[in-house]
Amino acid sequence: MSERSAQRAALLSMLAGAALIGTNGLMVRWAETPPTISAFYRMLFAGLMLALLVVVRRDWRPLPRAVWLWSLLPAGAFAADLWLWHRSILLVGPGLATLLANAQVFFMALAGVVLFGERIGPRFVAGIALAFFGLWLLLGADWASLPADYRWGVWLGLATGLCYAVYNIGLKTVQRVGRAHDASRTAPIAQILAIASLGSALLLGLAGAAEGVSFAIPTWASLAWLLVLAGLGHCLSWILISRAMQRLGVALVGVLLLVQPVCAFLLDVVLLQRPTLPREWLGFGFTLAGIFLASLKGRSRLPVDAA
Repeated sequence: MSERSAQRAALLSMLAGAALIGTNGLMVRWAETPPTISAFYRMLFAGLMLALLVVVRRDWRPLPRAVWLWSLLPAGAFAADLWLWHRSILLVGPGLATLLANAQVFFMALAGVVLFGERIGPRFVAGIALAFFGLWLLLGADWASLPADYRWGVWLGLATGLCYAVYNIGLKTVQRVGRAHDASRTAPIAQILAIASLGSALLLGLAGAAEGVSFAIPTWASLAWLLVLAGLGHCLSWILISRAMQRLGVALVGVLLLVQPVCAFLLDVVLLQRPTLPREWLGFGFTLAGIFLASLKGRSRLPVDAA
């Protein structure tokens, strides 16, 4: 395959993966199960699918105890992420909930400053300013008059971004610990994700039991949406994006990943008939621009193990 063809394939792969993630919120709504239960089945089905993929490829590798222990961090963070996000979806809709979850860009940058001594540049500051202005246009002007549940959903969406940032940091840590133990036999990222997914499912299952909710899937349609959510929205989207990231520049990846909140917001408007004022469209655009600016790094390529 020529370099141009490879670049085109990576571009299409990234677009498809981001668009698939953008449909996740809609599938959560259509699954018609309690938020903890939809999150539980999503991670259970996705973890089993990823584990099966690794086994079929004969790529499953033994892991040191340190990797298993560190895997608890991304497992717990993603369980919290979905516990929060699925509730935010039901309170404010999949479009806004997905946009708010992308605040993980800002939390990741702040973690870089606090944990790794990185510096915040002017693009990041400009990105924060644009994003907050956009959110003010989307929400701030009417904040006091919004229902309490809706405002709670906004805070849950932002907290989702924080948990997703912790998940990303945890995933990187697990990979780093694995390489330090034996660089020649590093476990594939699909195996790490399978372990983290099943760990998240276990924690979400415990949360569901504590809440006293039923684990019964109400209809065949609900089961179908949960399987699609796990197979396409979780597993396939990750495979497409992770492969594409290795060939595309950071700026281009940042732009293409914005397809995720754009797709979620448009689906919310078109299929769920979310009422949206011109001011809110403008706020949505400013928020996307802020997220993009803040996501830019000083590198021309993403690391191979980007997840």
